[in-house]
Amino acid sequence: MDYLPLVLSILPFLVFIFLLFRKKTTLLLASSITLGLYTILAIFYWQILGSALYISYVKGALLAFDIFIIIFGAIFFLELLKDLKIIKNISYYLSSLSADYRVQVILIAWFFEAFLEGTSGFGIPAAVAIPLLVGIGLSPFRALVVGLLGNSVASIFGAAGTPIKVGLATLSVANVPIFASIFNFVGVLIPVFMVWVVTSGRPNRKKEFLEAVPFALLSGFLFLIPSYFGAKFLGQEFPTIIGSIVGLILVTISVKLKFLIPKNNVSLQKEDITQDKKENKFSALKSFMPYLILVGFLILAKVLIGHISIPLNLGFKTSFSLFNPGFIFIIVAILVSIIWKSKIRKLVNFSKTAFKGAIFPFLSIAAILAVVQIMINSGQNSSGLASVISLISDSFQSKLLPVFAPIAGAFGAFLTGSTTTSNVMFGTLLNSASLGIGFSTDIILSLLVVGAGLGSMMGLADILTAEAIVGVKNQETKVVKAVILPCLLCLMIIALIGLKIFQVI
Repeated sequence: MDYLPLVLSILPFLVFIFLLFRKKTTLLLASSITLGLYTILAIFYWQILGSALYISYVKGALLAFDIFIIIFGAIFFLELLKDLKIIKNISYYLSSLSADYRVQVILIAWFFEAFLEGTSGFGIPAAVAIPLLVGIGLSPFRALVVGLLGNSVASIFGAAGTPIKVGLATLSVANVPIFASIFNFVGVLIPVFMVWVVTSGRPNRKKEFLEAVPFALLSGFLFLIPSYFGAKFLGQEFPTIIGSIVGLILVTISVKLKFLIPKNNVSLQKEDITQDKKENKFSALKSFMPYLILVGFLILAKVLIGHISIPLNLGFKTSFSLFNPGFIFIIVAILVSIIWKSKIRKLVNFSKTAFKGAIFPFLSIAAILAVVQIMINSGQNSSGLASVISLISDSFQSKLLPVFAPIAGAFGAFLTGSTTTSNVMFGTLLNSASLGIGFSTDIILSLLVVGAGLGSMMGLADILTAEAIVGVKNQETKVVKAVILPCLLCLMIIALIGLKIFQVI
């Protein structure tokens, strides 16, 4: 058997890993070099047709542009809210629900971060939540770890369904959101891990941890159950948004009724927050109003234009969907700026910030997406070789595929910091592999998606961004060690479930 085609198929991936970890290059440079290698191999070894190579580059750019709009809109929206002090007001109302630091951590890092993930995504939730966690008294490192733990379960649906909508755009995924929301119930353990982290090193660590476990588990279910129904009845865009909103309302009632909350109220704050209350300028309704408007517009746009696309002829037939959450972020941001009477000059500055924040992820993702398209289209050649995607997927064709799927998803998210990009990298591979051995593609892709979400807590790009925000430097290894055990435990659970479903065990 000739193994050279398979070796050459995975060689650029090995170079990608080497550049990121050994040479510590940027994701953009590593992605660009990998794209260059695949292009050279496609031309000179696979002898890919010129039209197929062109389509690969253009499709990669188009899909990446879809993500660019979302990132741009999300940053634009967030910059406005930060300028209007809305984020500061929201954090006050969340923390004022309870003085207990364990409850505050779950409210901020589990519910509020999940809400931000559902409406913004792309690293923004951890970037917003981590400073709030420091504000309630956590050390920068613990805030960093907890914020990254929160950047996991909610990210399987990401910003209005982007990881599935874009990450698996070329595949049949009608039932993936439902299966993914079911597998995602492993995430009920994440709030427990959060409490474990924040109580570590405390004088009464064991007591403070055990007291908070019932509330942590309750919080997990209060997010995940509404999230499941959101996936079942509304689709991939709304599970995280609905789960976080409904869950936050229910957990607020639980806190007010003192149901399953820790018996002893333990605060990390040495000073009373009365002064913060005096500085608070907005009512709760006004503070949350921009997000309420955003959710309303997302739902309305989904109903009215969710299935409308603009046909494009770029030498091949494709289309551009009018329903892009990024457009909604921008429209709502402009509407909020009018209501709050923000100056037009500030919107221009926010646009510049949003562009700077979106351009490099766009270029990196465009390169990775082009790589994936070349892998798919390399079978259109004059050499007679099977496509790269077929060669690699054949190596995945094993009864252990339910184990490979979540691990591949987590690995991709770890490398790129993006559930969407991880799905792009491995979605087509695993889809082909599952078809080859007769496994359900819906279940395998769902395992991939959930694995990618879990791997996001170790995403290198997110870790670097979060470190910069809280002023922690060169702690990547320490951070990964702090989150790898929760990640591996959850991956192992869903892998075992997957094996059981396919009667492998």
